[in-house]
This record gives sequence, structure tokens and C-alpha cells, in this order.
Amino acid sequence: MKIPFSPPDITQEEAQEVAAALLSGWITTGPRTKEFERQIARFCETNVAVCQSSATACLEAILRILGVGPGDEVITSAYTYTATASPVCHVGAKLVFVDTQQDSYEMDYEQLANAINERTKVVIPVDIGGVPCNYAAINRIVESKRHLFKPANEIQEAIGHLIVIDDAAHAFGASWQGKKVGSVADFTSFSFHAVKNFTTAEGGALMWKPIKGIDDDWIYQQFQLNSLHGQSKDALSRARLGSWEYDILTPAYKSNMTDLTAAIGLVQMKRYPAMLKRRRELIEHYNQELSGLNLQLRDHYNAEHISSGHLYQVRLLGYEEKQRNEVIVKMAERDIACNVHFKPLPMMTAYKKLGFDISNYPHAYNQFKNEITLPLYTKLTDEQVEYVIKNFKEVI
Repeated sequence: MKIPFSPPDITQEEAQEVAAALLSGWITTGPRTKEFERQIARFCETNVAVCQSSATACLEAILRILGVGPGDEVITSAYTYTATASPVCHVGAKLVFVDTQQDSYEMDYEQLANAINERTKVVIPVDIGGVPCNYAAINRIVESKRHLFKPANEIQEAIGHLIVIDDAAHAFGASWQGKKVGSVADFTSFSFHAVKNFTTAEGGALMWKPIKGIDDDWIYQQFQLNSLHGQSKDALSRARLGSWEYDILTPAYKSNMTDLTAAIGLVQMKRYPAMLKRRRELIEHYNQELSGLNLQLRDHYNAEHISSGHLYQVRLLGYEEKQRNEVIVKMAERDIACNVHFKPLPMMTAYKKLGFDISNYPHAYNQFKNEITLPLYTKLTDEQVEYVIKNFKEVI
């Protein structure tokens, strides 16, 4: 039996919708993308959503719309993927890492509070594995540091406090204290990459909470300008009779979603409630079979939050990095693909060159050194998950 790590769940229905988009004569940003945005906004209980070519593009677009740049600081966790941090570098702001809490995937909130100063504009919590962070703690810190926040433009002034951007790349469909992720933080960025629960092959979406005094339509148009070269009309608007003329309002970027990828998303939206249900079934089965062993399992579902169930992360307590790696090799020898989420960014060459050292983030390293992610996806059968569990128990 061969068990891949995370293949996409694509059916004939997605293929038919993509074919219909191809034959419609409209394959770039158009009616399917606009409808997809409306459906995502409804699903996440927000007024507006914007689709982009990736979650990384979403996060960078948010920073640019907020006017974050040189002289500003942005805080995030050392325990994340580079897509959380690289947009901060792209806009020229100073990247600040904080360690995780001991035995936790979440950032250390006391360290977060201590890292905030008058140059801090944004904090980016990361909902790793689809489990929402403790936004009550984050909001308390943001409020307690309101006096340090120095707005640099109209939108920052309207928000009036340190801006929270949720890196929810893993968390589409999750909720926190009864609110859908997407409506919890000031801004939110989702990923629809091929390995995510919900996919458009490549792509992402962003959204925001209403900002007093700033019109949602104006914000939406700023994101459109940013993603389409700063062009005053998109292709759909220019396609109307006699409406060819446009202006370039700013030398911006190119990160729009196409109708081909949106076509996949429209079908995934119809299927997604059942897909989330299946993920929960698989996680609960893993938990039942692995409880009582010397492992740290994640709490995906409780009174405070409902996870999207993106990753099944396990910590092999008492193991060092070398032993963890041996487990991954032995599982691969049995045709079971496992992974690690994540190798902390201060261990990566690019971030070492920026001056970061993993010795300053001991809890993040300890979390990483014995973490292993088991296969979890909606096409995984009951027979396959039993095969994974049986072999994992034998290997460890």
C-alpha cells in the first residue's frame, strides 16, 4: 500500500468546470473570479474578499495597502514557513521573530508584548495546521500597546492600533470563539495551494474587518490596482463596448487570480463542508488510536476553536532531531510519506544571513526537533489510515 503525503482532492466536476471556463472565451480574471470572491466572503462571514495568485501575494498586498515599509517593524513567529516572513522583506520593513511558547506551535505572547515598540506596525500570528491562535491574548496585547502605535497614513490612523494580519494559509474553514477565521483579525490571508485542504491549484484570498471611516469598496479597488499593474480598469471592465481606455495610476504588481483557477474553487466550495467533516473524522480516529503513547497530539476541536484540520502533527516526546528523521525514513521504506512542519526560519540560510540565530529561539527548535506530520487528506481511506497507524506504532 502506497500512501502519499497530501494529494489534492480533485473530481471530474472540477475538471468539467475548468473545461467550461476554457471554452467560455474568458480565462483570465473575469466573472468566475468575481463570483468566487463573493462566495468566499459569505463563507468567512466578511463583507468582501479579494482573490490573488497566492497567499504570499495576499500578505504582501496587505502590507503594501497598509503602507508598511522601511523604518517599520513587523513581528511574527520564528516557527513558520518563509511565506509568512518574505513579504515583510519585500516591502523593506524590519522582520522581528519571537520564539514559541514552550511545547506549543503558537508564538510566546509575553515575548510578543516585549517586542512591540513605536516602530511596530504589524503582528502576524500563524494558524499552523489549521488551529487558530489565541486571539484573545493577541487582542489584549494590541490594546495594551495602543499608546505606542504611531500611524503613518490614513488607513493606519483609521485602524488606530497595531494591525493584526492572520496568516491563515492553513485555516480556511476554521473558527475561533464562534467566528469564522477571516472575520477575526484585522486582515486575513488564505492559501489555496495544491497541498491545502481547499485548492485552486495555485491561489489565495484575503479579507478584512470593516474599518471605520474607510469604505470597503475603496479598499477593494486598492487591492485590484495593486494586483493588475495599477491599471484603472480590469479586463472585464474594458471588455464592455466602447470601454477600452484606461490609465495606469501606480507602477504596481501582477498577482491576480484567473477564471481557470477560480473555476476549481467554485466547485471546491460546494464540496468543502463534506471535506471538512471527513478531515475531522480522520483526526479523531488518529487521536483515538495514538492516545496513551508518548506523543504530543494537537487539540483541533474544543470549546474555543474549531480547526480546519489541515495537518496531523505529532511530537515524538523524548526524541532528538536525528531520531525523528530516522522515523520519517523508516515510514518511507514502508511507502508512507511523512513531513515536518516546520523547520524554524532562523535555521534557514536566507534568515541566517539576516542575522537570525536559532539559539535565540530554543522553544521553536525543541518543537521542531521531534515533530512529524502524518498523512491527512480527504481521499485517505479508512483502510489506508489504519495502515499508517499500524506502521507508525511499529516504527516508533
